[in-house]
Amino acid sequence: SASSVSDPYHRKALLEYTILWTWEELTLDKLDFEKEKEAEEQEQTEQTAGNSESLNFANGSKLLWPVEGTLLMNYSMDKTVYFSTLDQFKYNPALVISGEKGDQVISSAPGIVKSIDKTAETGTTVNVDIGSGYELFYGQLDDVRVKTGDYVDSKTVLGYVGEPTIYYSVEGANVYFEMRKDGESVNPMDYLVE
Repeated sequence: SASSVSDPYHRKALLEYTILWTWEELTLDKLDFEKEKEAEEQEQTEQTAGNSESLNFANGSKLLWPVEGTLLMNYSMDKTVYFSTLDQFKYNPALVISGEKGDQVISSAPGIVKSIDKTAETGTTVNVDIGSGYELFYGQLDDVRVKTGDYVDSKTVLGYVGEPTIYYSVEGANVYFEMRKDGESVNPMDYLVE
């Protein structure tokens, strides 16, 4: 040790060597930690990418109904439909399906949770990427059970029917169910099982 060396010159050299050696070990430990972290992030990216590649929703694929209920408002982008709560006619890029508060809302197809957002119109909304440019949006949810990046199978519980937003208060508790292909809304009825 540096304290057992009596010559001040050698003691200083030994102390500098000890500090340098300790610094190098700390640097190596930090590099090892950073390499391990990069490897974990790469593995996570590969897992997500692997799932994304296996998502192959196609034109002939079918969707499950996300909730048991009746159709309150149909998809309509070619003509306007009447929104009772708003007391106006407007285009509707989604299905509005009735549900009882607390009913399970399931994933209609396998996918990866892309985002979970809260908007004034659709409340808490889960966006699931189902592959091939298709995405599903489940709005008016409560007690969401998934997080961004999660892989979900068909029938995975995403959350529960919540209170309707002020945009749908007359319609009552419901699920806002929108489908998009390459960012453009498409009619989910063309894909839902009978």
